[in-house]
Amino acid sequence: MNKIFEIRKKLKYKLKNRKKIFGGWISFDSPSIAETLSNVDFDFISIDMEHSTITLPQAQRIVAACQSQNICCLPRPVSHSNNFIKPLLESGSDGLIIQMVNNSKELETIIDNFKYPPKGNRSFGINRAQGYGFDFDNYVNNWNDNSSLIIQIESKIAVDNIDSLLKFEEVDGVMIGPYDISGSYGVPGQVNHTKVIEASKKVILACKKFGKSCGTQIADPDKYNVNSYFDMGYTFLILGSDLFALWKWSEKMKNLINSFNNQ
Repeated sequence: MNKIFEIRKKLKYKLKNRKKIFGGWISFDSPSIAETLSNVDFDFISIDMEHSTITLPQAQRIVAACQSQNICCLPRPVSHSNNFIKPLLESGSDGLIIQMVNNSKELETIIDNFKYPPKGNRSFGINRAQGYGFDFDNYVNNWNDNSSLIIQIESKIAVDNIDSLLKFEEVDGVMIGPYDISGSYGVPGQVNHTKVIEASKKVILACKKFGKSCGTQIADPDKYNVNSYFDMGYTFLILGSDLFALWKWSEKMKNLINSFNNQ
């Protein structure tokens, strides 16, 4: 388990110092996908439990698969409820990405469930996170300082409240969700709309002001658009996902088959 503490600390350092970070994204419940993605040299892999059917037991197996390859795993729970946050932390997650954080009150509750006293009120127990008891002291003593908490900004309310959200030292980074933001601004799906771009710029500048890492997800990444996102001021990028890769491959195969059927 000691290697896990080292990679957790390394990710925390890169977030706190706004270093360039690359993340992977898993939407299907197979640990084999995590093991495959671990060969990409991502800084972390996230499990999307908000827009998937991945269960808590399945998430634990994916966390274990990532960590077996020395990659941090940051699940995204389906809600802010401690019914999801607590078991994901006890499963050994290296941190969390929390969707749809809109105001300080919500964030205070999240931090309360995420951090041990005195920074929060996370309860003490023994499970995989604590090495089933063998790493209890090491885990508890290092969790508050080395775990990573990323909040998602996905609404007009959150954009308007961005300064108050970034004042919390427990927040290590922000992930902008352009699709939800577009819906919040009344232009659903139009991620390149001026309103969405201006909202994203406001968040990017606020992150720079408060020294927070700022990221987003690129559906179909290549060297050109990765560079363009970094030039915009983003410091971490999630490069596609297993679902996006399968979608793009399926489109390619569909076009290939149709090219023969149309002859």
